[in-house]
Amino acid sequence: MSSHIPLQLTMSLQTCWRCLSKTSKPPLFSLQHPLQSWLLLPATIAPFTTSASLAKQIVNSPKVPKKKKENNVLKVATGFRKKSKKPTDVGKGRRPAPGERKALRKRVVLSNTNALEVHGLQDIDAESMMNESFRGQVLGIPGRIVDRLRAVEAFKVPQGWALFRRPAMLMRKETLDFGREVEGIARDEKKKSIRRVYVGERGSGKSLMLLQAMTMAFLKDWVVINIPNAQDLISAQTEYGPVPDTTPTLYAQRNYTATLLSTIARSNPSLTDLQLTQPTNLSDIPIPIPPNISLARLASIGSSDPEIAWPIFQVLLSELKKPSRPPLMFCLDGLAHIMCDTRYIAPPEYKPIHAHDFTIIKSFLDHLSGAENLPNGGAILAATSNSNNPVIPSLDLALSQLRGNQTVERDPFAKYDERVLGVFNKGGVEVQTIGGITKEDARALMEYWAKSGVCRQRVDEGFVGEKWTLSGGGVVGELERAVIRMRV
Repeated sequence: MSSHIPLQLTMSLQTCWRCLSKTSKPPLFSLQHPLQSWLLLPATIAPFTTSASLAKQIVNSPKVPKKKKENNVLKVATGFRKKSKKPTDVGKGRRPAPGERKALRKRVVLSNTNALEVHGLQDIDAESMMNESFRGQVLGIPGRIVDRLRAVEAFKVPQGWALFRRPAMLMRKETLDFGREVEGIARDEKKKSIRRVYVGERGSGKSLMLLQAMTMAFLKDWVVINIPNAQDLISAQTEYGPVPDTTPTLYAQRNYTATLLSTIARSNPSLTDLQLTQPTNLSDIPIPIPPNISLARLASIGSSDPEIAWPIFQVLLSELKKPSRPPLMFCLDGLAHIMCDTRYIAPPEYKPIHAHDFTIIKSFLDHLSGAENLPNGGAILAATSNSNNPVIPSLDLALSQLRGNQTVERDPFAKYDERVLGVFNKGGVEVQTIGGITKEDARALMEYWAKSGVCRQRVDEGFVGEKWTLSGGGVVGELERAVIRMRV
């Protein structure tokens, strides 16, 4: 058999056999031919074989997790991201009650115990509100009047009442002029009424002018009805429903009317001395009304049941217009909000309801336009708001014409509402612009701030002139921001 194998292969096999023969262990097999011995080597010497013993070891070996392939692509940071830490007290807090956040947002603080008390601060009274000698002075509001003003929500959150020891107001020219008008209504036998709209730039003091007017009305024991924010009447935040037997259909906001009656009863103590007569429209009230009750008790009955709030509000207005009744002041802040469509929807057509179709708004606009008179005199006051004011071309056109700009023409691309223009076309509505205060009034106001401890600079001519100029010519809101809130 060896004769058939080439010489080179025989020499190589002999060489390999010599290498194996040099190992310490003897060969397992002894064969005649080296090639036959090499072919019959045991399986352990050849690890690439698939013998049963090796397969058993592979199956019983623990599984090793595969390593993920590393991505060699360089990651480029696109921006700084801070890892947000989850709060540890999630689920431990108390859920706010319905209306709690709104009450916190509308909360007004009228006293600051950390502010200095201004010694010699005189309170305003019925005589000082029309005395020209008090012009340019800061007078305090009496405590009993403060409670009434708080009840009608005359104080606003951004007016900065929380910076001072007690509420006070500056006797500017517009304030004294209105005080003399209030005194003239009390002495006039004809009992004329004031119908006025206050306009001006943002922070000029339009809402503050309404507060001063209500202060004078309370000092004269007038009956005051105030709508602090007209936007609450159109933003679909309160319930509404149609009033039966009205053409066109009117809608009543019963819950809001009940709240308004409660405000009237709490802020006007003079209603306890006025008794209810026998009106002809008591049949509209589904519950029996005791005779000869006070008007304060009548308002309390209406506030306790929203279903009868609107009929009782009508009875209360009719009672206040009878002879020997005190004058009436009806105020509204945010006039532009009630001159457009609301967010309420009419059920059959599913179209927005116009603001003039709501009972409270219609009642105010009827008195403002002159359709409803005040036999005992009084004042119907409204103010625009430039901080949150919708664009109403009809209102802008009407107010511009009332201010004497009769040459103002209609914009051909604007959409005008004839219902809005009809409120002011009857005449008798005045428009008064509230502008900046004079330098003398600004200095008196800064000196009051310095005495209260909120202004730490020296109040001299240079300081007054600088801040007066920076505030746009004495705009009260900007002056307060420049002196008190913006400290360098």
